[in-house]
Amino acid sequence: MLLSLSKIIQTPDGVLPFETTLDLSDLQFGSGFPVCEPVMAKGTVRNTAGVLMLEALLATNLHGSCDRCAADFEREISYEVHAVLVRELANEDEADEWTFLLVNDCADLDEILTTAFVLNMDSKLLCKEDCKGLCFRCGKNLNDGDCNCRPETDPRLAVLGQLLKDK
Repeated sequence: MLLSLSKIIQTPDGVLPFETTLDLSDLQFGSGFPVCEPVMAKGTVRNTAGVLMLEALLATNLHGSCDRCAADFEREISYEVHAVLVRELANEDEADEWTFLLVNDCADLDEILTTAFVLNMDSKLLCKEDCKGLCFRCGKNLNDGDCNCRPETDPRLAVLGQLLKDK
């Protein structure tokens, strides 16, 4: 979706709201495609002292297999987006990933929001932030409770263990 910004480029404190959806179902992440549902995007572009600032909120549900415990999950996510929109770049090599170039005073929202979504995704897909994973000995999902495996003792402390056992 192209968003024409010609109305606010020359208007200090001008604001242009937008709302759109993105289809990122073909976005492969690891071995899966976790974005099955549309990504809802709602935000504004604001002319602040001649600088065009895009602020938005992206929200959707992720569907995947947890990278720690291997359980299938569905989880709501939302990301805030803050980007700068410019007509030209003084030095393209020094531009950061949150600066986007306008074409004919239009912002390509699909490109900007897709880039923001990908940059905000975690490197690992987890069923929940505090996922405990699997026991490395028996394979039990530790989110369901502790397993019955005895903790390994540090071999450097084995002598101390023998002293305690003798008492």
